[in-house]
Amino acid sequence: QVQLVESGGGLVQAGGSLRLSCAASGRTVSSYTMGWFRQASGKEREFVAAISWSGVGTSYADSVKGRFTNSRDDAKNTVYLQMNSLTPEDAAVYYCAARPKGGETHDYWGQGTQVTVPS
Repeated sequence: QVQLVESGGGLVQAGGSLRLSCAASGRTVSSYTMGWFRQASGKEREFVAAISWSGVGTSYADSVKGRFTNSRDDAKNTVYLQMNSLTPEDAAVYYCAARPKGGETHDYWGQGTQVTVPS
C-alpha cells in the first residue's frame, strides 16, 4: 500500500505562486508514474501534470503548460508541483496519484489540498 499526502495549498493572489508537495509512505514510489489532478467546485476532476517513474518524462495539460513544473525527489519519496502565474481558473482541490510502472490506472490517491485564487 502507498499513502499519499499532499500539502502546500492555500490562498494566493492572481499572479502568485505555490509549490505543492506529495509525500509518499508505505512503499517507495520510485517505480511509479506520479500524476497531479484537480477538481474545481462543480466541475469534473481533470488531469494537470504527470512525471514518469524515471523523472525524465513529463506531461502537462494545455491550460498549465509553461506555468506549472512537475518534479520528483525519490530520495525523499516526494513529488512537487511548482505553480506560477496562478489565475482564478487554477483554483481547485489538487490531488496527487500514483500509477505503477506498466499500469493503466492510478492505484493510489491523496486526500487533496485546496488552492484558492480569488478573482
